[in-house]
Amino acid sequence: MKVEFAPRSIPLQRRLQTAAVVQWVFSFLGLAQCCAAAFIALLFTRFWLLSALYVVWWVIDRETPRKGGRRVQFLRNCVVWRHMRDYFPITLVKTAELDPRQNYLLGFHPHGVLAAGAFLNFCTEASGFSTLFPGITPHLMMLSLWFRVPFLRDYLMSGGLVSSDWESASYVLQRAQGGNLLAIIVGGAQEALDARPGSCTLLLKNRKGFVRLAIEHGTPLVPAFSFGENDLFDQVWNPKGSWLRWIQHRLQQIMGISLPLFHARGIFQYSFGVIPYRRPICTVVGKPIPVQKKHKPSEQEVNQVHEKYLNELSKLFEEHKAKYNVPKDSHLEFI
Repeated sequence: MKVEFAPRSIPLQRRLQTAAVVQWVFSFLGLAQCCAAAFIALLFTRFWLLSALYVVWWVIDRETPRKGGRRVQFLRNCVVWRHMRDYFPITLVKTAELDPRQNYLLGFHPHGVLAAGAFLNFCTEASGFSTLFPGITPHLMMLSLWFRVPFLRDYLMSGGLVSSDWESASYVLQRAQGGNLLAIIVGGAQEALDARPGSCTLLLKNRKGFVRLAIEHGTPLVPAFSFGENDLFDQVWNPKGSWLRWIQHRLQQIMGISLPLFHARGIFQYSFGVIPYRRPICTVVGKPIPVQKKHKPSEQEVNQVHEKYLNELSKLFEEHKAKYNVPKDSHLEFI
């Protein structure tokens, strides 16, 4: 394999952008292990009291990830996220106004490998969410598993991440004052196994829980498609029925997270590594779909709203794909 090295005279700005993305990638890959290791290691040092006190705090604060989280605006506005934005770059596009007197449930598609667009657009202010949608507070759902890791849970909540369970979602959507947007990456970890450049396949055909949630709270549904999300990494070929896909599926059932075997570029060379390619991401937020509130919707009512959501998402994709170099013959496929 021929290795292509990066030029020596890289501008400072590009170095800062690469450094920002490197820290983000490795925070996904190893931050949980580091936090857990630090927590345990402190118990065997003279600073053991720090871990002991944290346990007390953990017990007192255990419900916060289900109660809207605890965001820290300083961290959301940190300059490192702007460097990460410029690395790809990532942009957020508004196609309709969101009324700050209402709550919204946003479906984000596709998951991609590491959900870069979802994280930067809804967990930071780098793409200007608060400017585009004044009066709206975004919350992004994440697997409850990660909120069980000491120290990591506080870092995640600082950006507006909340636990991905029904209680957590209901808490955000039923806030009477309105102005909250709950973002759900509907395809989840399983969809990440199909994330590869050019893919337009979404795991959405039988994903209806978020629709039922919206109906029960009378919350408008907002479709969002992130063009370029699947183009950041290559993935080892793992078609359904292959031994690799079987192993990945089994591990997901056991651990709750998927393990895509992805690769892209390196830090000092462009041929191989786990750093994403410099490819633009544009997250387009569609117009709200009105939903009539009903405490216990029937299966037929859920199916009707779900079908409408699929149509609006497809319409959003078709209207904007030409702007982002998606081939004319590419269409969304729901599985």
